[in-house]
Amino acid sequence: MKKYIIVFFMFLAVGLGYAQQTFTFAQRDTLSLKMDVYQPSNPRHDHSCVVYVFGGGFISGERNNEHSRKCCQTLADKGFVAIAIDYRLFLKHAQKVPLLRMYTLFDTAIYQAVEDCSAAIAYICDHAAQWNIDTSRIILTGSSAGAITVLQTDYSRANHLPVAAALPPAFRPAAVVPYAGGLFCGNCQLSYDTPPAPTCFFHGTSDRIVHYNRFRGSLCMSLFGSNKVVKVFKKNNYPHWILRYENRGHEIAAVLPQTIDEFCAFVDATLAGRKMFYDATCIDSSIKRTKWSGLSLLELYAKH
Repeated sequence: MKKYIIVFFMFLAVGLGYAQQTFTFAQRDTLSLKMDVYQPSNPRHDHSCVVYVFGGGFISGERNNEHSRKCCQTLADKGFVAIAIDYRLFLKHAQKVPLLRMYTLFDTAIYQAVEDCSAAIAYICDHAAQWNIDTSRIILTGSSAGAITVLQTDYSRANHLPVAAALPPAFRPAAVVPYAGGLFCGNCQLSYDTPPAPTCFFHGTSDRIVHYNRFRGSLCMSLFGSNKVVKVFKKNNYPHWILRYENRGHEIAAVLPQTIDEFCAFVDATLAGRKMFYDATCIDSSIKRTKWSGLSLLELYAKH
């Protein structure tokens, strides 16, 4: 009976523009990490794929919650193979700890997320023929903690860091699209040994969870927000877009469905081989504030 229910929902999904299946891509102790693969009913001719990484402060969130499903359905409607992945939530069971120790825990949480994201990408590459994916056209996107994860995954790849060792040797994302993301660096210096993938940043200028500029946790640890990361991109002539949402907070982490046209414009231009630089200040009163809008990073973890 269960088999017929699954088949029924797959046919129902096809009617909505996609078919969805779930696969296990890694085992971490007793935890099985899964991915949901959304196959579009009207796929793009270029066989491109978008890997979506959910947000939640490395405390909460799910690959198949309402927002994750909405993001992947929106991407599948545009013809992408959309894949939402699990990763370990290292801070989920962390109790209130002294501030200095929090940065160490945050570093570990990001490390595990990058390790899991890399394993997911390797699994996707291994099954690319089965899922009709061109591995040179894999785009990484994510929200908040997921945006940090995809930026950090590409940063780790470009700097040959061991945490990304699971990535196929020749792999490079076709593009990275972080929504309210940043880079966590232990030496307070931000640089790339080899060029990063073309990146399109979406960020609120008043974001206090993933700071738009920089959150200095200690003398040797900083979370660099989009504004700081883009300065490195500009200095080194790395292709990028940045959409700066004036006076908006962390609600920008959740605007992928509303910004799908901008997402597609960036991806299409990048896949066409155009080297692009675009910097825009955006005012959009239609974006609703959320319970995360006014929180700071420290308030977020204090509430936890």
